[in-house]
Amino acid sequence: MTKKIFYFITSVGIILLLNSCTTYTIPVESFKRQFMGLDSSTYVYVVTRTPWGEKVKYKTFPIDYVDCVDKKGNSIKLEKIPSLEIRFTDSNDRKTVFYFDRISVTDTVVTGIESWILLIRKTIAVNKIKKIEIQDGRKSYKYIHE
Repeated sequence: MTKKIFYFITSVGIILLLNSCTTYTIPVESFKRQFMGLDSSTYVYVVTRTPWGEKVKYKTFPIDYVDCVDKKGNSIKLEKIPSLEIRFTDSNDRKTVFYFDRISVTDTVVTGIESWILLIRKTIAVNKIKKIEIQDGRKSYKYIHE
């Protein structure tokens, strides 16, 4: 009996895990339209609680939703939350993953943070971006109001 319960719980867990990580795409031209023209003077401060309970204050772009496309081609508006991860694939098929609300975009580059812990900053050329994907990394980062 306990073996059946274990297999049932494991199966449900795997199904939930596979279904909960929905990946959306952002067409490159749509990304440019949504982010170009925003400069750091328009950025706003947010406070995020990390999984360790620490409060982190930083500036982010003033967009609350991003226009995306699901696997069936349907347009959706995805809410900006601190656990969203954006993955850029460049023309050489190299992938770079940033926390979505930690990116900044200019005419020529996207700069972002790859790790909350190490605060590793990286820059990629906008004209080299071939594909953009976004998904909720399901990490326990939450915006808080102070």
